[in-house]
This record gives sequence, structure tokens and C-alpha cells, in this order.
Amino acid sequence: MTEFNKKVDLNEVSKFLFENDNYIILCHASPDGDTVGSAYALCRALHICEKKAKVLCADEIPARYDYMTKPVELQEFDHEKIIAVDVADTKLLGALNGLYGDKIDLSIDHHASNKHFAKINYVNANAAANCENIAEVIEALGVKTDKVMADNLYTGIVTDTGCFKYQNTTVNTHTVAAELMQRGADYYNINRVMFDTKSMARLRVESEAINGVEMYFDDKCALMTITAEMQNATTPDELEGITPIPRQIEGVIVGITLREKAQGKYKCSVRTHEPIDASEICALLGGGGHSRAAGCEILGTLDEAKEKMLNAVKSVMCK
Repeated sequence: MTEFNKKVDLNEVSKFLFENDNYIILCHASPDGDTVGSAYALCRALHICEKKAKVLCADEIPARYDYMTKPVELQEFDHEKIIAVDVADTKLLGALNGLYGDKIDLSIDHHASNKHFAKINYVNANAAANCENIAEVIEALGVKTDKVMADNLYTGIVTDTGCFKYQNTTVNTHTVAAELMQRGADYYNINRVMFDTKSMARLRVESEAINGVEMYFDDKCALMTITAEMQNATTPDELEGITPIPRQIEGVIVGITLREKAQGKYKCSVRTHEPIDASEICALLGGGGHSRAAGCEILGTLDEAKEKMLNAVKSVMCK
């Protein structure tokens, strides 16, 4: 075992956090509710422990998360320790990978595909969202969760479980969410903003993307494409949560969304039903994730991206 793949328990995580200071907390690029909630809740808890901490992300954090980020104090200091949250692989850090990817001291994550890239790693794949893990870390620190932390943690949990409807949801997920509601999480407005509010531009993209859905493998696989042109009138924030649409089609067990990020570069999101493992598909293309939700990046033309993705799907479906 090298110094960069030690696996630890909660006691060792809290010991590390108590014994050190001046933390940078890294989110993954294209930030979602779970990585943002994990980072800012932990940052807030460390401040309460009289530690210095700040959050960094390669991409701009969407404005819809302002209620999570703005209440957390901004601090400037020379960092000493680096933490990654909800990051399965350093390449998911985006532009921050080159700066910090080989220097991460602690990783807290819930992906079974985690590469154990940090010096010490707390990976609990039984957690539906990494915010479940962070809630346990905060408890281990002896910090009482306040409303700011509760809003962050609740957001991460509901977004990673599709408001508790995904298969990753457990009894513990509901228990933690209930405790966060007791701590003041604004569950009604969080759920309204995350699930029941869409811009007109988002609806137009959905309509165009749905009209272009392609079906494969006896209609068991649906592929949806979102081109750069389709995204012109939207922001990345507006398109969050669009990827599950192909899997919602009756009879589909593999739903694929190819989203153009730049010319010749596609973000591929895979959502599956049993018995297909989404992470197994994406691993064939250098990605990873969970059994029902995973992702990867593909370089090439749209036709090449489709071909590579469909070949990966075929190899898993037909094995």
C-alpha cells in the first residue's frame, strides 16, 4: 500500500481534520448539488472548528446554488492541506487537476469506482450521496449542524437521489434527510428550485433533444444528443438534470445523453435500469460512476462519439 491509497474510517478522518488546518476543498468540474453541498457544508463545519477553509471548483458554480454558497464565509490563506469531495478520479477536477491532482491529502467520496488517489481515502459507496458521508464526518467532528449546513447537505442528497426516487436511496438516506429537516433545511424551496423550476430556454432544448432521440438494440437503448448550437441560449445551470430523460422512455434500460462541451468533445451521461451497470459501460471509455448513473468524455465527431458509446453499450448488453 502506497502513501496515496490508504483507506480510513470516520475516526481517522476526524483526527486528520482536527490535527491540521488551512484547507482547500475541491469540487469536481461541472459542479452538481452533491459536490457543492459536500464542499460548502464541510467548509462551514471546519470554520466552526476554528479552522481555515475555502472551496475551489474549476467551473463556475451555478447561480441556483447561491443559497448554499453565499452564507459560507470567504477566507484567504496559504493552503496546507487539500481535500476532494464527491470526486471519483482526479481527472474530474477539470482545470484544477494539473494544480492539485497529485497533492490531495484526503478524499471523501461515495463512488464505487473511486480511484483512491489521495493520501487517505474515506469512500463509502453505500451512501446514496456524498452529502450522507459529509453529514457523518460533521457528526464525528462534534459539530452541530446548522441551517446553512442542513441546506447544503439536503440539496446534495435530493439531487443525487432524484428526490428519493432512484434505486440508490436507502433507509439511511431518509433518516439523514429527516434529521436535516429537523435542523432547518428548507426542503420545500430546495425541491421546488431543483425539480419544479425550468426556464423557457431549457424547455426548448428539451423539446428539440427529445425530438431527435434515436433508438437502438430493439428499442432498449435510447440516445439523446444536445449540440453546442442547441445550448446557445442556455447556461450549464439551466441544463442540469436533463440527462435522465432517455431512460424515462418505456422499455428503455440504457439511456444515453451526448452533450457537446466543445468542438470534438462530448460529455456522455449514461443512466440504466437493471440488469445493466452504467459504470461498466463508461469504464470502457475511461469514465466511471454508479451502477445506475455514470459518465465519461469522448473526443471526436458526433458520429464517432455515438459509435464509441454504442459499441460500449453493446459489449455490456450482449455479454
